[in-house]
Amino acid sequence: MTVTTELNVSELLDKASAKTGLTDFGDDWFREPLDVLVRSLNTEAALSPLGFELTRHRLTALLADRLRLRALQRAHPSILDIEVRVAAEICGLPRTGSTLLHRLLSASPQVTSTLSWEVAYPIPFPGEAPDAPDRKRRAQERMQMFAQLSPDFGDLHTVVWDGPEEDVLLLDRTFVSMSYDSFYRVPSYGDWLRSTDQSPAYRELREWLQVLQWQSPDRGLPWVLKSPHHLTAVDTVLDTFPDCKIVMTHRSPVNAVPSYASMVRAMSAQYSENIDPVRIGQYWSRRFAMTLNDFATARSARPDRFVDVRFADTVSKPLEVARQVLDELGLPAGPADDAAFEAYLTRNRTERHGSHSYTPTDFGLSEDQLERDFAFYSEVYL
Repeated sequence: MTVTTELNVSELLDKASAKTGLTDFGDDWFREPLDVLVRSLNTEAALSPLGFELTRHRLTALLADRLRLRALQRAHPSILDIEVRVAAEICGLPRTGSTLLHRLLSASPQVTSTLSWEVAYPIPFPGEAPDAPDRKRRAQERMQMFAQLSPDFGDLHTVVWDGPEEDVLLLDRTFVSMSYDSFYRVPSYGDWLRSTDQSPAYRELREWLQVLQWQSPDRGLPWVLKSPHHLTAVDTVLDTFPDCKIVMTHRSPVNAVPSYASMVRAMSAQYSENIDPVRIGQYWSRRFAMTLNDFATARSARPDRFVDVRFADTVSKPLEVARQVLDELGLPAGPADDAAFEAYLTRNRTERHGSHSYTPTDFGLSEDQLERDFAFYSEVYL
């Protein structure tokens, strides 16, 4: 079904201002990514009526958070002086064990990580109690609604409202994020994303981390973050966070690409009634081949900033892998880390883990083609 109403950037900005009573968005560099995204949503995404309303609400909320960020920084200028240390950005193709590794490492008492409720609501509500009960409640409600709109998603990616979550959800507020072409069919936005300089977005990611640290002064630990998005901006990550290492998770694209296509199909179905699995599979196969080619170039220039982890090892010997990665980050694991890792693995076994079935052919792909297209990567890392 084709939506008859289009998203309008000026209207979104006005709605965000009306919602917050604020008008200062700060540096307007974000207008370019927002304009590109909205144009692509209007012309390519085939939003359903529900998808249109959800998207308009979401973009308004993200713009409102930009206004609140600037207001918070004006009220508390010392936030901008907070030192942010990022020890690692875990990235690899989606569906390569990065979530398990992230949540396992985040259990270490030596590091901190972005939590699901706070990437959804990073700024304190007015008059909120110190423990953020209102934001936590809202995050739980939001998660329940998402589960209703996308019931298959929980079988693909277990989300825990108070557990570690991807920092790309903070980047969503910059409108420079792989989230958008994962939830929507917006290929022209995807082309723009992979050709633009993402430095302004990563400067703002640092600002969001400062805000989170400001709310928890005892949280001045190195961050361990995670998102496949960072593969699209490896050099920018390393430039923005000088102490950061890229922890690259590796799994055969023959498995990873169809698995992510299955996830995208589940996510995008809540926004559009025009879902083409073949188009999804072919889009992400091309995207990931290009991304991994670019990754190889970035890596060759700074090989000492990378740590490699294989999916099979993360699954078969997670404790050993977690200890090895901490060592590579200059944070040798001790008894407290081991106990935390064991506790997480025990808890992880009780969380819901569904199963989903798919084949490459469901998405217009074949194992032979994937093996050929990604041979340049598999021969080096697998």
